[in-house]
Amino acid sequence: MTTEQPRLGRRGMLFLLIVLGAFPPLTMDIYLPALPQIAETFGVARDAVNLTLGGYMVAYACGMLFWGPLSEKFGRKPILMIGLVLYVLASIGCVFTHSIEPLIIFRVLQGFGGGAVTVVETSIVKDLYKGRERERILATVMSLVVIAPLVAPVLGAALLKIASWHAIFVTLAVFGALAFALVLLFRESLEHRYEGPVLKSWSRLGTVLRNPHFAYLVLLFGMAPMCLMAFIGSAAYIYIDGFGMSEQAFSLIFAMNALCALFGPMLYLRLSRVMSVQTIIRVGFAVLVVSGVILVLFGDRSPWLFAACAACATLAVVGLRVPGTNLILEQQQRDTGSAVALIHFLTSMLGAIAVQLVAAHSGDLTPTLGGLFIVVGVLCGLMWLAVQGRSFVTDNLSKRDDPEAVAS
Repeated sequence: MTTEQPRLGRRGMLFLLIVLGAFPPLTMDIYLPALPQIAETFGVARDAVNLTLGGYMVAYACGMLFWGPLSEKFGRKPILMIGLVLYVLASIGCVFTHSIEPLIIFRVLQGFGGGAVTVVETSIVKDLYKGRERERILATVMSLVVIAPLVAPVLGAALLKIASWHAIFVTLAVFGALAFALVLLFRESLEHRYEGPVLKSWSRLGTVLRNPHFAYLVLLFGMAPMCLMAFIGSAAYIYIDGFGMSEQAFSLIFAMNALCALFGPMLYLRLSRVMSVQTIIRVGFAVLVVSGVILVLFGDRSPWLFAACAACATLAVVGLRVPGTNLILEQQQRDTGSAVALIHFLTSMLGAIAVQLVAAHSGDLTPTLGGLFIVVGVLCGLMWLAVQGRSFVTDNLSKRDDPEAVAS
């Protein structure tokens, strides 16, 4: 760790990264069991309720573009604290809404504040860790963050049994406040700040994007999470409305899917000891294609078959995030905040598009989801085959195992 954390220590720092990393899945997944209830409460169609998901993701993505460059100018800690305050206030605003329109607005504000949390969390990982150690930290954080989607839908369903969906946002506000308290113990990790004018901070986004290797890999690995986000956005309707499950049964089977994802990053680390990273990535995209084919042909026949395919796809997507994120970060040695903002922005925007694409075919959710898996798996697989042997990939994959590079 390049910057010591006297008040948090190594374990406390890891715990803080896990808490910050839990914001996106927690904010999304604790809310999923309530989607049908919110539609019924407000008397609106699914598409309107899905705007509370899509709006959140778009604002979340745009927020990262806004906050990422600013974190290079003012530091990680101040931006993180501002984002958490906005997140907590927006969560409280959601509690007091009585129609779908203000709920969408407050979810947008919640996403905008949450964007600061995510972009700073990943930037801190880049600041503090290098090489193979960074890969281990990314895998550990990603694995333990899966506890959030594992627990969130169960907690959301439990809250719906004793209270209305408003209680879900009370819980999110409390979680945000606790994260803020932890951030107060964090020592700034950014060593060299951007010294140019504030307004020029955002121009660094263009500088980073003009790096062709960075841009290509961001697009390649940014498409895979579309499958996961489309599944998250449609899961409640498929299980509850399609297969006739109760909200509690849905939360349990959804938690089982999240439990499978728990092993994705650690499985990658184990496989990378005996297989090349290039091969692991090829297999991951192949799993997406096979899962999609099964969903198209047989996915609507059984909730357990659907769950098995979704779990395999989730395992592949989450496992690919470790080598993908590390490889992308290695392409850009400066402007970390802007680079991380672009990574998460593209991922979130593509995720929002995927949710809306699947929602637009609400009568055929399962085959539409399967078709998306196939298209993404094939396209990403071909893109990876085109560059897996190029020097900007192979050189950085060699660097991750170089003890001198890790120590530097």
